[in-house]
Amino acid sequence: MRDYYEITVAGLKRQLPLCPINDELYIAAFVLFGDVELTVACARELLKKAPEFDVMITAESKGIPLVYEMARQAGMNKYLLARKMAKLYMRDVVSVELQSITTAKKQVLYIDRDDVEYMKGKRVLIVDDVISTGESVKAVEKLVTEAGGIIAGKMTILAEGDAYKRDDIIYLEHLPLFNKDGEAIG
Repeated sequence: MRDYYEITVAGLKRQLPLCPINDELYIAAFVLFGDVELTVACARELLKKAPEFDVMITAESKGIPLVYEMARQAGMNKYLLARKMAKLYMRDVVSVELQSITTAKKQVLYIDRDDVEYMKGKRVLIVDDVISTGESVKAVEKLVTEAGGIIAGKMTILAEGDAYKRDDIIYLEHLPLFNKDGEAIG
């Protein structure tokens, strides 16, 4: 079995380690943290494909460097973050539950009432690093619509597994899933 999957995204090659989800299914781990060159390049390429929007939002945590860089390149001074835990400084918190492929248990995402008010009536672009099952994006979408925001679009660097077949997301590259032998299966 091979240990890595090589991918070219935004003109850059990266070796992604294969990690087991269970005995039969592996994913290629794509992590932007610490890779400034890749973050900058992916943000640039996503912005080229982005629909018109007023503000961006991502779920904590791997999408944070991407949405920050996209906001910086777009000349925006604000982006929104759906947190995994309510913080003491958050007021009148709004929450939604989700189940992600990379997390063993159910999660809850939280957003502050000030951010809810900020996105009301605005075109909100949902950004993530990887979309697989779409549960994280679905949870953020629910937060946005409950807040009165208008979904401008959903963007990701990689559409994992069958997510590339979806017509409701914009992505840069397809990332297959893998069997226990390291062979791509979808």
